[in-house]
Amino acid sequence: MSESAGEPEDATASVPVDEDARDLLIDVVDTPSVTGEEAEAAEVLADFFEAHDREVWVDDVGNVRAPADDSVLLTSHIDTVPGDIPVRVEEGEAGEQVLWGRGSVDAKGPLCSMAVAAVRTGASFVGVVGEEVDSRGARHLVEDRDAEPGAVINGEPSGWDGITLGYRGLLGGTYVATSESGHSSRPENNAIQDAIGWWSAVEEEFGHDDWVPVFERVTAKPISFEGGITDDGLSVEATADVQLRVPPEYTTEEVREIADGHLTNGTVHWHDAVEPVMMNPRTAAARAFRAAVRQVGGDPRLLRKTGTSDMNVYAQEWDCPMVTYGPGDSDLDHAPDEHVSLAEYDRAVAVLETATEQLQS
Repeated sequence: MSESAGEPEDATASVPVDEDARDLLIDVVDTPSVTGEEAEAAEVLADFFEAHDREVWVDDVGNVRAPADDSVLLTSHIDTVPGDIPVRVEEGEAGEQVLWGRGSVDAKGPLCSMAVAAVRTGASFVGVVGEEVDSRGARHLVEDRDAEPGAVINGEPSGWDGITLGYRGLLGGTYVATSESGHSSRPENNAIQDAIGWWSAVEEEFGHDDWVPVFERVTAKPISFEGGITDDGLSVEATADVQLRVPPEYTTEEVREIADGHLTNGTVHWHDAVEPVMMNPRTAAARAFRAAVRQVGGDPRLLRKTGTSDMNVYAQEWDCPMVTYGPGDSDLDHAPDEHVSLAEYDRAVAVLETATEQLQS
């Protein structure tokens, strides 16, 4: 099973150009939607559903919700990371048309392909906000719904022939320590040394040989660090923001206990915990997508991602089959050259329609 998606392995399937689907994608990519500023792009999506006589509304947090046949819920995120990439369609190296623009891969390609598939199959659809920061749209969705759907197809780039079954979880916290100030010649540790010592011990605890796949490791990353003498000159303070990625072998609570066990001074406020998820490749959703990829002419790839997505949030609350799927090369997530092949996008729409209809039946 692959760790992450790269370029599609099979780009030879003959799928007609899907002008309606392409028009929606270009319109949505051309509408900026950095996290917290998704309203205009949400309106473009809502207008698309209204134009196809579907019930649709924007909820209290900004999600676009178009409920229908709830045996399948198609959902992806509207927001993007910052970055100004001029939106344009150009000819690619293989002669196919390529759409450039922020969000074309992460995740407006998956989002729009799902919107088109939802209209054509009658499946439920939600475009969620805030995935790039705190998944507030997905969290609101699971709290606000009365019942879980029959199956969830989450939208993230996997390549048109890739099916993502697993994501690592996330544990985030802020370490804070204080010590008395004193001359730098004194042998006692100050708060800065305590912070460095604690984090070094955590990294050593979760160190692995290179042969262990990244998906199966706990990886520890410091995000920011500040330290020094306080303004009154009486203390030394140290603050560090840290993240640990959590494989399915662990829960976030188990990783937290291990990290806390290395504290000698200071405390950690653990403020973000998202559990890992790994779906069985034999679920109805996984089977439907494998069959759909083959029907469109591809050789399906089963993927495990080393990051975290809204699928983690859904899996923590809903006990139903799930996969994550969408066109685009995930290596281009957040990149300055983010772009997607429109032929690949067409194939992804066809796969989504076929798999959704299979699940509905």
